[in-house]
Amino acid sequence: MTSRVAAAIDAAHAAGRGAFVGYLPLGFPSLRDSIEAAVTLAQNGADVIELGPPYSDPVMDGTVIQEATQAALAAGFRLRDTFTALAEITSRVDVPVLVMTYWNPVLQYGVDRYADDLAAAGGAGLITPDITPEAAGEWIAASRRTGLDRVFLAAPTSTDERLDLIVQSSTGFVYTVSTMGITGERAELDAAARTLVGRLRERGAERACVGIGISTPEQVGGVLEYADGAIVGTALVRALRDGGLEGLADTARRLAAGTARPAN
Repeated sequence: MTSRVAAAIDAAHAAGRGAFVGYLPLGFPSLRDSIEAAVTLAQNGADVIELGPPYSDPVMDGTVIQEATQAALAAGFRLRDTFTALAEITSRVDVPVLVMTYWNPVLQYGVDRYADDLAAAGGAGLITPDITPEAAGEWIAASRRTGLDRVFLAAPTSTDERLDLIVQSSTGFVYTVSTMGITGERAELDAAARTLVGRLRERGAERACVGIGISTPEQVGGVLEYADGAIVGTALVRALRDGGLEGLADTARRLAAGTARPAN
């Protein structure tokens, strides 16, 4: 079964650019607004969308995203809202939509049930930041059965053996963490990201997208010198928070403009 996420990244490459992967939290500023925000992102240059259902203990998220997810929870977001939102978003846009979720909610919901409902809602797969491939047997089996993508994270501290396992277990792309610690904007992207993508390539990774710390078109372009996609979260959430859908659209267009690759 062909990965829709891989196909979207390959289509960007065929058009002479890297992929722009955009993250937004579900339920912020409201469930309806978050649906419109995802559609807006798709219409303004995102090749792949990541949606983050709010979680009560977001250990990997920076302040801007944490504040947004806490607001969504306070407004009454429920796990089942994930699938309601996804179904509407995917009915309106062709861009593949991944759900970025901590593992506990999937476990509580039921791994097979979650996979079935995600597939039924048109979702492309899961990004699972806090579970490693060796602990994800049930999810790997469910994703194979349903044709969903499995995106695992690789960090600069990962051993070669761990990277082998991540490359073998991931589909769509490998989520390459550029710096250790929580998400957020960095003035300078860590050189560790470039080294890590090189290590992943040596181990056979076909597609590696870099996230954590990318907030400007220049940083997008810098990452795409060596990676297949640039993942942006905090800058988009801030744009939505401060400027609504119009601010989000403007920021997305500017970031997407950074994906062009110079002709060789």
